[in-house]
Amino acid sequence: MAYSHPSLISLGSANSSAPRVWVYSTADTAADVNTSGYFNDAADDLQVGDFIFANTSTGGTLVATIFYVLSNDGTTVDVNDGTTLANTDTD
Repeated sequence: MAYSHPSLISLGSANSSAPRVWVYSTADTAADVNTSGYFNDAADDLQVGDFIFANTSTGGTLVATIFYVLSNDGTTVDVNDGTTLANTDTD
């Protein structure tokens, strides 16, 4: 699959002195999402340092990962590899 712009939602308004927080949901894997260029269609919206809280692999075993924008030259957006939250439930 590919990036779906309506699935990327900003939480709150933009403030030039603070990163924006986004939520995103996709059936794509976290490895797909962290590929350079995945978010290119959102280059006008995403800024370096913005956080993306993503639910990935929604078609199977859900994976929750936090990404942040490493670079955006106005055309190509690159996010970090992400930090995946553990699916641990010991009760």
